[in-house]
Amino acid sequence: MSSKLFALDIGTRSVVGIILEEQNDHFHVVDIIVKEHKERAMVDGQIHNVLYVAELIKEIKLELEEKHGPLTKVSVAAAGRALKTEQASITVNIRNRPILTEEDISRLELQAVQKAQEKLLQYKDDVKLSHYYCVGFSVLYYKLDGEEIGSLLDQQGEEATIEVIATFLPRVVVESLIAALKRADLEMEALTLEPIAAINVLIPPTMRRLNVALVDIGAGTSDIAITDKGTIVAYGMVPTAGDEITEALSDHFLLDFPIAEIAKRQLNTEETITIQDILGFDQELSKEEVLQAVRPAIHTLAVAIGDEILRLNNNISPKAIMLVGGGSLTPNLTTELCDVLQIPANRVAVRGLDAIQKLTREESIPATPELVTPIGIAIAAKKAPIQYMTVTVNEQIVRLFEMKEMTVADAFLAANIRAKQLYGKPGQGISITVNNQDIFIPGEHGQAATILVNGEVGSTKTIIHHGDSISLIEGIDGTDAKATVRDIVDGASVKTVTICSTMYIVEPKVKVNGETTPLDLELKDRDHIQIETVETVDELLKAINRLDLLHKLQSFFVHINGQPMFLPEFSAKLFINGKLGKLQYPIHNGDTLTIEDASLPTVQAIANNLDLLLEEKVVVTFQNERIELNKVCREVLINGVVVQPTTTVLNGSTLQIVEKDTNRWIFQDVFRFSNWQIPTNFKGHFTILKNGNPSSFDEEIFGGDQLQIILSEYPEQI
Repeated sequence: MSSKLFALDIGTRSVVGIILEEQNDHFHVVDIIVKEHKERAMVDGQIHNVLYVAELIKEIKLELEEKHGPLTKVSVAAAGRALKTEQASITVNIRNRPILTEEDISRLELQAVQKAQEKLLQYKDDVKLSHYYCVGFSVLYYKLDGEEIGSLLDQQGEEATIEVIATFLPRVVVESLIAALKRADLEMEALTLEPIAAINVLIPPTMRRLNVALVDIGAGTSDIAITDKGTIVAYGMVPTAGDEITEALSDHFLLDFPIAEIAKRQLNTEETITIQDILGFDQELSKEEVLQAVRPAIHTLAVAIGDEILRLNNNISPKAIMLVGGGSLTPNLTTELCDVLQIPANRVAVRGLDAIQKLTREESIPATPELVTPIGIAIAAKKAPIQYMTVTVNEQIVRLFEMKEMTVADAFLAANIRAKQLYGKPGQGISITVNNQDIFIPGEHGQAATILVNGEVGSTKTIIHHGDSISLIEGIDGTDAKATVRDIVDGASVKTVTICSTMYIVEPKVKVNGETTPLDLELKDRDHIQIETVETVDELLKAINRLDLLHKLQSFFVHINGQPMFLPEFSAKLFINGKLGKLQYPIHNGDTLTIEDASLPTVQAIANNLDLLLEEKVVVTFQNERIELNKVCREVLINGVVVQPTTTVLNGSTLQIVEKDTNRWIFQDVFRFSNWQIPTNFKGHFTILKNGNPSSFDEEIFGGDQLQIILSEYPEQI
């Protein structure tokens, strides 16, 4: 048993009425009527004058009814050129958030689609988001911390970015279609989109796993649909099509537009083209001459279509391209498209009715590519009709244009549920300044809202059906940011150090708004924090108030006769983890410091260091007796007081060294240290000997010399 299908293709320039018969999954084209609009009733696929369009539909309906009996229901399509395509990206902070799940990614994608939807409205004050149906979107890319990534699933980082390309159908297009049909006494049996109609008859579901572009080139626009991974991933439109070629012919050869249109069509059938320009002159032109004139326009058309295909397909050329529509017959267009997209010549083809499987037609109906879409509308409306679905979202009734398997995300888009409502609000953050650097501490992320579908927990990807009830239970808001000084102080700045077997924990010195504060102080928004960390041994000893050790480790120096003099051999030694160090050396957590004391020097030790004699002693033998001669060469005063050579000198003391007796020792000096005297009753002469040699009282002597005075008495006189 066969059933009759009535379909209408309501285009910009004309309306096509089709009668198809279906029998056992086989379709036969019984009749086709094409009527052009008398007025400009259609603009960009949208009905601007419902009365004019309804009148034309009624004419076609009446003509077909005369041959095929009463027609009450009709399948129609929303024109591909009525679709609006927008790109948008969303970037969110995911720091300190659990790893991303499929549901998280789905909610972020929804947020990106809503951003694309908002872009449609940025110049239209009187249009609301609910005035558009989202009929499809695809993700162009995911990014994690600025780097493109294959998937965000199970990822963690600082921020995530999703860019989508989304396609929307204005509700007014659908509503005006229904209104025009009603005036023509017709009921809409099913609705489809023109790109879907063509794809459904040319690219069966088994072929949709391939990345294929279908382009319907009409008179004013070229509609594009792209398949990949088993589904239709993107739709698009360029306002460039067959009329561009007609206009190029008209401009070049001064032809009336209808004459130019006839000449264009002859390019596919004739080698010589006869034309008459607007001045009435007849010309006979070779096909090559005419092609030469329109070649730039053909190139422009190919570039426009190719660029949009790349935009919709994430800048990647598809595996193959199918062309339908009257404009697809444009000469050399397939070659030009191959060049633009850099694909082999056998990957672009024009497809006519012969490419539709299980389809026959009356002999009077040509197999031209421009009839693929009208017939596709009838078949697609029967095989995959798009209907309205009604669901409730938080008790709000929502009607959805059922383009595909519908999900909760589609219902949220239609109900204008903002993506922000899918999560609790993030807690309020605080801004602080640390050592003149601005830092923002975010509040906690809000918890995800709970989605219920007919009372059961669902997700944004849950498939929905007519009559479903969807509830969104708000998520829990995140807590406001809280932080103490300790939270922002780097852990490495708190040091545990052992000094001379005593352990010290040293914290940085912190000022908040100029006031010294403990590390447990809770910070407020706009606080200014200055942190001074302990970095060297010197800073450490000051921080723990061990000034005694600091003083001990200062380099030993004294002022001698007004001049500073450093004497490091009398300084205490510092060891850091067993290695010799200095006060300026850096200190780290866990270091052990030991100090090796140095004995304070005596006055004599300092003199020795300076190679100065304070006292001079020599030992000689005089008159066979050991005699020690000594004298003070230099006198030392500390802070103005004369001191002994054995006196201890403190660090930083002021010494004055005064020279006393620095003359050389002479023979006569022994008399000051010896009790020997010349006898008082001695009469005679004496001989002075030094080391057995004659000498004198003023001769220089040295330690170890043998000194002797030999007395010789005069003989007694008789």
